[in-house]
Amino acid sequence: MIARDVSAPFKIAFLSCRSYRYASTMADVIDSMLDLMRRLPPPRTEENVAALVGICPEDADELLQSVDQPLQVKVDRATGREYLACDYNRDGESYRSPWSNDYDPPLDDGAVPSMKMRKLEIQANEAFDTYREMYYEGGVSSVYLWDPEDPSGGGSFAGVVVLKKTMTPASAYEPSGSWDSIHVFETVERGRQAHYKLTSTVMLHLVTRKGGESDKAAQANADKKGPEGWKRDGEVSLSGSMTRQTEQDWPLHETASHISNIGRMIEEMEIKMRNLLQEVYFGKTRDIVYDLRSVDDLEKARRQKELQKELVGFIKR
Repeated sequence: MIARDVSAPFKIAFLSCRSYRYASTMADVIDSMLDLMRRLPPPRTEENVAALVGICPEDADELLQSVDQPLQVKVDRATGREYLACDYNRDGESYRSPWSNDYDPPLDDGAVPSMKMRKLEIQANEAFDTYREMYYEGGVSSVYLWDPEDPSGGGSFAGVVVLKKTMTPASAYEPSGSWDSIHVFETVERGRQAHYKLTSTVMLHLVTRKGGESDKAAQANADKKGPEGWKRDGEVSLSGSMTRQTEQDWPLHETASHISNIGRMIEEMEIKMRNLLQEVYFGKTRDIVYDLRSVDDLEKARRQKELQKELVGFIKR
């Protein structure tokens, strides 16, 4: 994938953002920003979102809630454990840790779950920490729950399970990548059953490199130009996101049953999305590349096929 400078269309598309505001509603501005985000390179999502926030700061909260960004890894100062920062544990410029329930930077009036919800949140974090170790063998996971807006909602609540795994290359020519999973769920209790609605998003970023001694001079020149002033020969970048939804009913024996029920749904969804990425998206990409440029000599392959047909004809005689 060739690096592109998106500053020109970016500035042109939103140069009249403020004047456009007077002729359109807030929803129109948000839709325009989201439409632009779908056309910009996925690896630069954070950079592009920051630029949009700078252009239309009054729409920052709604934009941040609408765009899935790569998860950030932070460290809980109280416990020393890592957790993931996303829009679901953000309050202003602070992020709440699922381990200590504290905000960083400290926030006196930050939103926190009720005692009942906090107890379930602690159990869920421990459970998905085990799930992370089973399927990711590393990485970071976090679970955040919040109470229903209507206090009379009974057993209804919502939450999010986020997981991140990053592969850091040991040298400049080894592959790198990251996997970010965001699973947002809503729960409604119905007697001895619970109805779950799950929305899962996977963001995948892969970079493969094939270089040698000849790249050292290019890297020396790149240090002078800046990190985006060059791209190493043989480097391929593939990135994107996928979102899927599902709704299911599961038996509810006790409050802790929510954790196992949600865990099964997320496990099934991640396996399906993982297979879909491998079989459909990567498989289709491979087929397109082979159709565009064959690895072998096509003329030689054609002659081999003709020879096979002649041999089959002789055998039939």
